[in-house]
Amino acid sequence: TPALQRATWGIVVRSLDRRETLYAANPDTLLMPASAMKAVTLATAARRLGWNYTYETRLLGVGAVDFGFLDGDLLVVGGGDPSIDDWEGGAARLFQSWADRLKAAGVRTIGGRIVGDDNQFEDEGLGSGWMWDDLAASFATGAGALQFNQNAARARIAPGSVAGAPVTIEISPAYSGLTVRNRLTTAEAGATPVIDLRRAPGSATVEIRGVVPGGGTPFFRNLSVDNPTLYFVTALREALVANGIDVRGPAVDIDLIQDPPRRDDGVPLVAHRSAPLSALAVTMMKLSQNLYAETLLKSMGDGDVRTQAGGREAAGAVLSGWRVDPVDILLADGSGLSRYDLITANALSIVLAEVAADATLGAPFEASLPVAGQDGTLA
Repeated sequence: TPALQRATWGIVVRSLDRRETLYAANPDTLLMPASAMKAVTLATAARRLGWNYTYETRLLGVGAVDFGFLDGDLLVVGGGDPSIDDWEGGAARLFQSWADRLKAAGVRTIGGRIVGDDNQFEDEGLGSGWMWDDLAASFATGAGALQFNQNAARARIAPGSVAGAPVTIEISPAYSGLTVRNRLTTAEAGATPVIDLRRAPGSATVEIRGVVPGGGTPFFRNLSVDNPTLYFVTALREALVANGIDVRGPAVDIDLIQDPPRRDDGVPLVAHRSAPLSALAVTMMKLSQNLYAETLLKSMGDGDVRTQAGGREAAGAVLSGWRVDPVDILLADGSGLSRYDLITANALSIVLAEVAADATLGAPFEASLPVAGQDGTLA
């Protein structure tokens, strides 16, 4: 194939029952794995955390509750759950249940703020070696302890009726925190659409540039949000108010206030656990979901604050136990988005062989794998 004449392939065909290599081409060449790195992340996370591992999110009342009034803040302590999203109404139902549980605990008015405590994860959410021009896209959202809608919002882009007419952009949900700098123009009908997204690290402004054909149907693009913690607690505040709880204070990120409430002063009101890792793995692998992979990598680390560096160390220890030579893999992030990731085909084949041979790892891992052309990103 002419387009692939300058490509480099690394291939290993290994028999799992005979434990021997049947064919190899460049098996020890370090190559960028892209999303094949997710197989390594999931395998090492399942070995270290177990398939029953879950993420906990807690609501703590910091203050006395008297006659339905919480005289203080509601502290939302995140544990990294990546699965709380409202694209299909799941978060709306979940937050409604939280409101019901708060009422059952005697809380009908919150006198203070809704404070997002994201301190179980490091503040740096972006992966090592991510490209700056990817950061506006939803596949490059940063991983943190509080995550909502996979840390993404949606832009509805509607072209004008004729060339030169204004293009309108609407962001949903309205409380994403993102603002738009609209640099789109309407082209002639039938023109090829070109849409380019730009958002600088630490900025909530997305610049959307390019052209869209006049008179066409609206386009949709998913965008990464700047502050996932604030996004989460704002969504929760909106839901609590909609479900009959009077919230007097604003939604805030604990890192942005001078008088943060302390967990030790809080009274547990609501605790929620995610689905187990075996279920989260299906979403991660079949959709090639980067945020889930980055969250898993950090979750493997030790300590009170989970970090990417700690996750890499933990994953490396698992790989060492599987006799993967350290020179055969450079694991920079969990998703494969990083341009620093490198792995040999031989190392990847060893990981897959170890998983297949392990009675506890094999079946859930295999169940998570996308079937090309059917239920994955190649559907």
